[in-house]
Amino acid sequence: MRFIGKFLVLGIVLMLLFSFIRHKQKVSTSEDYKLVWADEFNTNGRPDEKNWNYETGFVRNQENQWYQKENAVCKDGYLIIEARNENKPNPDFISKTYKDFAKNRDSIKVTSSCLITRGKHSWQYGRFEMRAKIPVGKGMWPAFWSLGIKGNWPANGEIDIMEYYTGKILANAAWKSKEPNTAWDSETFKLTDFKDKSWAYQFHVWKMDWDAHSIKLYVDNQLLNEISVDATIPSADQKISPFQQPHYLLVNLAVGGINGGTFTKADLPSKYIIDYIRVYQKSK
Repeated sequence: MRFIGKFLVLGIVLMLLFSFIRHKQKVSTSEDYKLVWADEFNTNGRPDEKNWNYETGFVRNQENQWYQKENAVCKDGYLIIEARNENKPNPDFISKTYKDFAKNRDSIKVTSSCLITRGKHSWQYGRFEMRAKIPVGKGMWPAFWSLGIKGNWPANGEIDIMEYYTGKILANAAWKSKEPNTAWDSETFKLTDFKDKSWAYQFHVWKMDWDAHSIKLYVDNQLLNEISVDATIPSADQKISPFQQPHYLLVNLAVGGINGGTFTKADLPSKYIIDYIRVYQKSK
């Protein structure tokens, strides 16, 4: 019986392994998509410098965090971006009356990381995927998004594959328009819209399928938003086609700011845990 039991366990393990391999093959070849780039975060330590640059400082949206690379680390097959309490001088401080928020704060109270592929990798069209567990605590504002390589925001185009704040999941695109200056195509879902009460504390797969005519944004294969690329090009004299040019990726954990909401020191530290980020493109 003990001998038979060992063979039974071995058989189950092999069956699961073959099932996993078939699933991986199906993902990489579905609809003729081929894997062209990925970071699986399998090496402990700093993220691969061949893939990522980092933003530094107080960057946008009146956010509370100071971005620095030290808050991003790979461990046990995951990229962990941690927002945490710190207390140190702001090296960019000029004056508390200075207009620029990045220079009127005399100290840094919160730190986090924003990793970007700008200058290293960019892609025009394809399937972009991230498997991650996002932080949903007070003040947390995690995102997985892209920006066009040509032009300044919003003319270069922004795609928010995953964005979360104040109890809401967002799937957005933004671009320059004549009236108003920035056009948005945005869909919002409350965490309570997802039936599983533990949904917010699980890993999910966020996906964008993007081609010359449409951008489709998903979570766990649930379509959240479909954006017409053609509608983002209103005139023939538009200098930049925001979603018909290569984009680079950003993955970050912001805190507070204009959308993140209120928080206290007790709400930190907070972790954004990413299993992988992958880019697929169709065979030509």
